[in-house]
Amino acid sequence: MGVAIRIIPCLDVDAGRVVKGVNFEGLRDAGDPVELAKRYNRCGADELTFLDVTASSADRETTFDVVAQTAEQVFIPLTVGGGVRTVEDVDRLLRTGADKASINTAAINRPEVINEIVDRFGSQVLVLSVDAKRSAGTESGFEVTTHGGRQDAGLDAVTWAREAEKRGVGEILLNSIDADGTKDGFDLELIRAVRAAVSIPIIASGGAGKPEDFPPAIEAGANAVLAASIFHFGPEAMIARCKQAVRDAGYEVR
Repeated sequence: MGVAIRIIPCLDVDAGRVVKGVNFEGLRDAGDPVELAKRYNRCGADELTFLDVTASSADRETTFDVVAQTAEQVFIPLTVGGGVRTVEDVDRLLRTGADKASINTAAINRPEVINEIVDRFGSQVLVLSVDAKRSAGTESGFEVTTHGGRQDAGLDAVTWAREAEKRGVGEILLNSIDADGTKDGFDLELIRAVRAAVSIPIIASGGAGKPEDFPPAIEAGANAVLAASIFHFGPEAMIARCKQAVRDAGYEVR
């Protein structure tokens, strides 16, 4: 692929704690975000993604104080999402210590905000988070959802990814609602469908259960692989094991 594959732990944060569920439901506590971030930084993560999972559904801002504390403790790129709605939100996140901002619901509600953020800060700072689930009523078979998978957006996931790329988004965080937290492996069909439509980097998310799940996602077209449960509840060596599995499959890792 030419560019080294990134392994990215995800911190889903609710009320200042890291949480994890299955199919975006039944959340359980996974620890303190700052402590987990320090651990992942130490264990060789290439980046960190911090998602305030209830900011949009509760209609509030991201918890900037937790972002600031996390940014102080890690020396790898930090992407922050949840409640990002405007150019000003992105500006504040970057000033707080984030390297990239992830946008989801606000971009669906008003796609022009993608252009506005990219015009101000450049494509490299903006990640489009796409929460997709299988839907027979769409052309690609995948529909975009919002509010942690609880509401259908009425958008075809592949069509939306293509439009976002045209508007200048730098990469796509592709979350499979169906695979999320199941530990049954990534949704390879979803990754392939979006990869066929866009040329920007894809971060595959949802379904990692073991290191061997990572190479198939890359083969399907992912440039980076994101996971939560496997890292939060697994041994400290899990990031290294996942990187080794990717290496053993013939891919370069960071």
